[in-house]
Amino acid sequence: MLKLCGLQFLLLIHSAMWLNLEGLLVSGPLKDMGFSVQEGGGPRILHQFTLEPPAVSFRISGEKAGIIDIEPKSGILYINGSLDWETKQVHKLQVESLDESGTVVKGPNAVTIYVEDINDNPPEFDQTRYFGVVRQNSRPGKPFMHVHATDRDDPTTPHAQLSYSILHHFPNPYEEMLFQIDSVTGEISPSKTGSYYLDPQKQDTFTLVVSVRDMAGMTTNAFTSSVDVIITVRESLWKAPSTIYIKENSTEAHPVNISKVQSNEPDVIYGIFEKEKLPRLPFSISNNGDIYVTEPLDREEKDTYTFFVVSKDSKGELVDKPLQIQVIVEDINDNPPVCQQALTVIEVQENEIGGSHIGTVFATDMDEEDTLNSRLQFKIQSQEPEFPANNLFYIQQDTGNLHLTGRSLSKRDSAKYSLKVLVSDPGFQTICDVEVHVIDINDQIPIFEKSDYNNVTVAENIPIGTVILEIQATDGDEPATGSSLIIYQVKEGDPNNTFIIETDSETNRGFVKINKAPDFETMPVYNLVINATNPEPLVPSVEYNSSSLTTFKVFVTNVDEPPVFLKPLYRTEVSEDIPVNTLVMTVEAYDPEGDSVRYSLEGDVRKWLRIDSATGQVYTASLLDREQEEMYSIEVVASEQNNVAQKSKVFLILRLRDVNDNRPQLAMDYPAFFCYPVSGGERTLIQATDADEHFFYSKFTFSLANEMNTGNNWEISTFNATHAYLSPKHANFEEKEYNVPIILNDNGKPPLENKVNLKVSICKCSSENSCFIEVDREHSWPTPGQAIGILVGVLLIIGVILGAVFCHMKYKEKNEKGDHKDAKDKAELDRLA
Repeated sequence: MLKLCGLQFLLLIHSAMWLNLEGLLVSGPLKDMGFSVQEGGGPRILHQFTLEPPAVSFRISGEKAGIIDIEPKSGILYINGSLDWETKQVHKLQVESLDESGTVVKGPNAVTIYVEDINDNPPEFDQTRYFGVVRQNSRPGKPFMHVHATDRDDPTTPHAQLSYSILHHFPNPYEEMLFQIDSVTGEISPSKTGSYYLDPQKQDTFTLVVSVRDMAGMTTNAFTSSVDVIITVRESLWKAPSTIYIKENSTEAHPVNISKVQSNEPDVIYGIFEKEKLPRLPFSISNNGDIYVTEPLDREEKDTYTFFVVSKDSKGELVDKPLQIQVIVEDINDNPPVCQQALTVIEVQENEIGGSHIGTVFATDMDEEDTLNSRLQFKIQSQEPEFPANNLFYIQQDTGNLHLTGRSLSKRDSAKYSLKVLVSDPGFQTICDVEVHVIDINDQIPIFEKSDYNNVTVAENIPIGTVILEIQATDGDEPATGSSLIIYQVKEGDPNNTFIIETDSETNRGFVKINKAPDFETMPVYNLVINATNPEPLVPSVEYNSSSLTTFKVFVTNVDEPPVFLKPLYRTEVSEDIPVNTLVMTVEAYDPEGDSVRYSLEGDVRKWLRIDSATGQVYTASLLDREQEEMYSIEVVASEQNNVAQKSKVFLILRLRDVNDNRPQLAMDYPAFFCYPVSGGERTLIQATDADEHFFYSKFTFSLANEMNTGNNWEISTFNATHAYLSPKHANFEEKEYNVPIILNDNGKPPLENKVNLKVSICKCSSENSCFIEVDREHSWPTPGQAIGILVGVLLIIGVILGAVFCHMKYKEKNEKGDHKDAKDKAELDRLA
């Protein structure tokens, strides 16, 4: 605190008085007053109170702090030193005036001095060093610690408004800092980079140099302090547990705790959501992250579950990345073996040797595959009948393969054996029923009843599927078995598979049918050799011989057939501008019997084509036009020269390639008009079109013809490939219709040009911006002559109607009696009235 000695301050006061205090202070009578004084600043004069008789001096009392006083004679209120806001913000004083005897003349009056703060104190941290802990994968922007500093200056001013920042970051392995600080609160949190990269395995300790500045950090003259913050990185608590194994069909009281998760942040809300849509998810999670299974699980119903655990804050926002939880349901032996068939039937031929594999007994187990719970073992429990021995079969314990023991079976001993097979897993047993049927061996060959079926005559146009012959062979083996069923095949004489033979499985009768249409011209006679075989192979000692063969001939008779075209469809493409009599294509047909073929056209409605009746050459008969028809389809008729009734038809499709032979035109779906009076800036859209294919032009070109001052009145601008804008060049247009000559060019090959006149109306417009014609009100009523004519016409019509009514009444009068007549007349008159 600056304070002047008495002599120095006395000189200051006398100097002020000598200068008549001008510009230094304000004087006035004694009254209550208040002063605002910045702290520091040294001695100063605040005010001069003027004496009012009989007062001769002033006296001051109160919170003078040893430096606030008043010069008794002159009344100068002064501060002999510096005030300090941090020590005292308000000084309350009392001033009174005294007469010569020391008696109070006036006062005491209150004088209040308010000390104004200046920024004279640096901010100070409340700790010399800070320590904090952050978890790996913590949320970016979520504070895990904070620093705090204070400033002794006035908190209501920027002097004590503090701003925090991170000056240095040790170590700093990335371009961006791993931590961030809230400039207002001092809260420290991971940055986005830190949330991703913080890893205690790579770096577990960081030192931050945190700075705090007053004046809200907005000026370079602010006071600054700094402090070290030591941050330890620890492993994330938020981890997915390892795969959870739960035994199925647990008898514990549910729910059962199976695992736990913990967020890096406190007070989070845990939740579960499904990865797959299930009728129900038998899992739940508590408020502290404990995961429960809510009911017993069945592995055979579902053996794995996958779901996600999430953590959210009070606002419902995700705190951590979702964790995937994997649950595997462990199998217990809770399912018995199941026979794949209620009855397994196995057929065994008589000649099967001992040890032969004759079949397999199949069973399944719903327990987990490749575990002991689903391991099945097989054992023959009983055999019926036990003749000629009780151990005719044995079964492999682990495969279920059934084998014969040392001898072959005989159908004479028993045609069927019933076996009970015991199938067991480590905890359950099941009986499977097996029947072994002894079947006759194939030791008899089929024998035809005839070795030659002579011949059959068929026409070459016989329908496919027609039966032309029935054949029969017999087999001495057991009926209704593969040993006795007969299969007939054409062994020789049918290179084109013209015939097929079907067998009746009950009678073994064969039916020879037409499989493909025979052709007299290609093959008039077939010498067929038929063999008969069984689907079951013969025993080694027996072979097929000539008894299993038969023959017959098929004679094909000629039928007059219509001509046959070489192609099922004729198609070609020509340009639409080819000259008349140009050869388009040649069609060809032949007659199977060798007759000459004549050609003609049908369906040539446009008379575009003609055909040479002898050669089949098709020529253009007139000019073609793609714009009339692009795909032109007609029929070509081929008929025998000696029998025109025998004819065939085929389609000829002619596709016309476009040439640029149509001039462009305007395509206006609406009239072109501008509202009168023309104000400028209006435009209307016009469109060009062309009957040719768009392939022949890239875009239309629009221009104005150089006539009738067109270029002075109108202008045209391209909008796109097919449209342009037409707009007036000035506003001096009359209310009438104008012809605007426009030249259109299609830019084709060759380019075609066309001059068209576009009618444009300049007209008064309605509120909907459409043209309308005013009706003259003076002529909206008929003239006197017109009115007289209308009146005469109306009277004439009324007269005709009345005459007809009276004639009708007179006729009634002659044919009806009096009373009745009067009533009718009255009704007619009433109706007429």
